[in-house]
Amino acid sequence: MARISLANAIDEVAARDRAMARLVEKVGPIRYLPRFPDGPFGMLVRSIISQEISAAAAQAIIGRTAAVVGGLFTPEGIAAASDDELRTAGLSRNKIASLRDLSAKVLDGTVDVSPATRLSDAEVVRRLTQVRGIGRWSAEMYLMHCLRRLDVWPVGDLDVREGYALAWGVEPAPTARELDPLGEPFRPYRSVVARYCQEAVFLARAS
Repeated sequence: MARISLANAIDEVAARDRAMARLVEKVGPIRYLPRFPDGPFGMLVRSIISQEISAAAAQAIIGRTAAVVGGLFTPEGIAAASDDELRTAGLSRNKIASLRDLSAKVLDGTVDVSPATRLSDAEVVRRLTQVRGIGRWSAEMYLMHCLRRLDVWPVGDLDVREGYALAWGVEPAPTARELDPLGEPFRPYRSVVARYCQEAVFLARAS
């Protein structure tokens, strides 16, 4: 069966629920993030580097780290770089350890970074969360934005919970446990609903 397009998935979830339809109309069409030239591995590297620092600092360190490893992130390039080179680029010891663990697990096959991987969402999450520095939320964002999986429901994402509360008029915002069953009516396109919930929060912050 052919995979449904993002535009058709948006139409489908909007047709199922009036609040969702209003949110889609307010936000407009969403799009996939552009693909990185170094693919899923590059996204994971950038995700690790960006943890717990400002966006500006992350971009600077990403640029310096890329220069150290030859421009594009590869597991071989990370593995070959020395700790001193990576520290000079601005990486902490913990992040160096995380990048080395990621590279090792890609090279030994534990983590499959092929964009066309046939692993299930649950298996992708299980394998990624074995990597030092990658938690469930990071794995779910990877599924949604890099692998472009359409049925991810990241209940641990605060913006998704707050956006759901805004769109459906729920107060207080649902907990992760409360939000979990609320995604069921939108299977198999829960990623679309999650992204629109995030957009609802972005709009509220901008107003």
